[in-house]
Amino acid sequence: MAEALKSEDIGMKRGRVLAQLTPARQLDIIAEGLPILLKSADELMAAAEALDDHSRAAAILIGQATEELSKILILVDIVRCPPKLRGGLVGQMFKWFYDHLPRLLYAEAQGWEPMTVGQLQEYLDNSRRSHDIDGFGGEFIMPNSTLFARENRLYADIITHEDGEPMWSEPSDWLPARFGGRRTSIWYVAKALSDIGAFSRAGLDIVSQVWSAVDFIGEIECYSLPRSLTQQMLERLHAAGLISQNAEQSQLQYLYNQWQVPMYRLDFKPIQVPLEDLRAAQEAALRSEIGDYGDY
Repeated sequence: MAEALKSEDIGMKRGRVLAQLTPARQLDIIAEGLPILLKSADELMAAAEALDDHSRAAAILIGQATEELSKILILVDIVRCPPKLRGGLVGQMFKWFYDHLPRLLYAEAQGWEPMTVGQLQEYLDNSRRSHDIDGFGGEFIMPNSTLFARENRLYADIITHEDGEPMWSEPSDWLPARFGGRRTSIWYVAKALSDIGAFSRAGLDIVSQVWSAVDFIGEIECYSLPRSLTQQMLERLHAAGLISQNAEQSQLQYLYNQWQVPMYRLDFKPIQVPLEDLRAAQEAALRSEIGDYGDY
């Protein structure tokens, strides 16, 4: 690893340097980080659970924990990426690692059920638009709902709508989707991966060897194949004696049903939607709701 050449090379948000490392060294660093990220998320979740009388503060902590968990799954997708492709994709994936929208969409995507990787990209395209229409007949133009929910939990702010008139927006206590208690589905996925030994250094070798046999792109299907690879991974982790005593049979449902296929080939960049496109969509939505009012 080369020494720092400028001050910007020193400090946080330096994950992209993994692109300069050998595949084995990349897994060394990732194995060190996965338990740290899970511990960070657990601490935030535990703090949220102690705040029953402070719903907004709890929602903020759950949101932060969810983004930490998304960072786990981004790292695991780096591991699942074929090593011959990894060097060219790691830099982009670490942009996702440090960007709120990709992290939030990683969490949302765990529950999606696409037929193919191409369809998964279509789902993602709908969720990365900068703005969309909402309300009866598309009467409102709204910013990206995923990002807006995050910002609206954290901050009071001045906002404007189409008329340009400024108004104050009060913070909300909107909560991410949960499965029992305050734990999100992405937490159960990450905890299951940890408990089956996938976060250990030897476990990451197995994850890589099993999943990197397939390049998840285009028309690769998203049901039978990933279930088969998950089964192979579990069998090899078991044979290697890596599955923790904490692991429970019930955790398998999250690996089979909530863990999304690898997303290293997908595009998470925001799509900036022009105002004229949004107004055209409003017109089309209104016509769909009440018919061609121009005939009256």
